[in-house]
Amino acid sequence: MSMRLFWIAIAALGAGLLLLFANHDSGSVFGIQNDVFAHALYLGVLGAVLAAAFLGSRARLGNVTGNIAIWLFILLVLVAGYQYRYELQDLASRVTAGLIPGSPIALDSGGNGARVMLQKSASGHFEVRASVNGKPVQFLVDTGATSSVLSAADATRAGYDVDRLEYVLPVATANGYASAARIVVKDLRVGTIERRSVPMLVAAPGRLDQSLLGMDFIGSLSGFDIRGDRVILSD
Repeated sequence: MSMRLFWIAIAALGAGLLLLFANHDSGSVFGIQNDVFAHALYLGVLGAVLAAAFLGSRARLGNVTGNIAIWLFILLVLVAGYQYRYELQDLASRVTAGLIPGSPIALDSGGNGARVMLQKSASGHFEVRASVNGKPVQFLVDTGATSSVLSAADATRAGYDVDRLEYVLPVATANGYASAARIVVKDLRVGTIERRSVPMLVAAPGRLDQSLLGMDFIGSLSGFDIRGDRVILSD
C-alpha cells in the first residue's frame, strides 16, 4: 500500500510538471496561477511521500529516514528544475552552440519580440544554422551582401529543382561574380525569428560554397548588435 501511494505521488508530480511546462506561456493551469499550482503540487506530493514512508515503517527507523531524505532531494531537484527552467534552457542552448557551430541561442526578451544570439565561428565569421522550408541550412551572415543567397546544394535540400531555375541575375560572391535565380522561400527560421514568403536568390551550381544571409534579412530586424565575438538579432 505504501509503495503504491509513493508511485502515485511520483506520477502526480510528473503529470503536474508536464502541465506546468505546457502552460507556462499562458500563466495558469486549470485557472490557477502557475506559481500557486507549483507550490500546491510540491506540498501535496511531499505529504504523499511522507505518508508512504510512515505507512511502510515496518523497516528500521534509520532506513525510513534515509529513504525520506533521498526522495525529498529528488523532489527539490524537480521543483528547482521548473523554477529555473529558463536558465536551464539558456544553458542547454549555449552547450548546443558549442557542440554545433552556428547554433542560435534564444534569449529572454521579456515578451517584447524574439532575440537570438550568434557566436563567432572558428573561421572568424558569424554563421548561423537556420531552417529553410523546414530543412537545416548553414548561413554565413554577410552584411556586405544585399540579398540572401542559397547555394545550389542548399536550395536542392530545401526542395527546389535547381536545374529548372533561370540564372539571369548577376551577384557578387567571395569567388567573384556569378549568376543567380530568384525564388520565394516559404519559411525561413533563425532560432525563434521567423519570416514567411521570403524573396531569395539561388546561385548557379558550382558558384557558391556556402549560403549567405544578407542585408534583406538583417534589415527586416529591429536590432543587429555586434558585441565582440557575439551578435544579437532582435525582432
